[in-house]
Amino acid sequence: MKHFVFLTVLAAMAVSLTGFAQAPAQPPKPEPIKAEPIKAEAPKPEAAKPKATKPVKHTNRRQEDARQCLERPTNTEIIKCAEEYL
Repeated sequence: MKHFVFLTVLAAMAVSLTGFAQAPAQPPKPEPIKAEPIKAEAPKPEAAKPKATKPVKHTNRRQEDARQCLERPTNTEIIKCAEEYL
């Protein structure tokens, strides 16, 4: 029985090592980098800047349990209810 296990392990190792004996594939030759002129970006006007979002006002409800929101019938209602606790 020990000889059978030894031969099985030896055969498995021989099969796994055949993958390492293959010649490596040649990588594709990289194309030379083409130089492009650097374009200066135009300054953005004030109106194009995104407006700053208001900070979230943390309420005392943040520490309360919002599990009663899970009793709502739809996911949308659950989300709207739970947002009050953020």
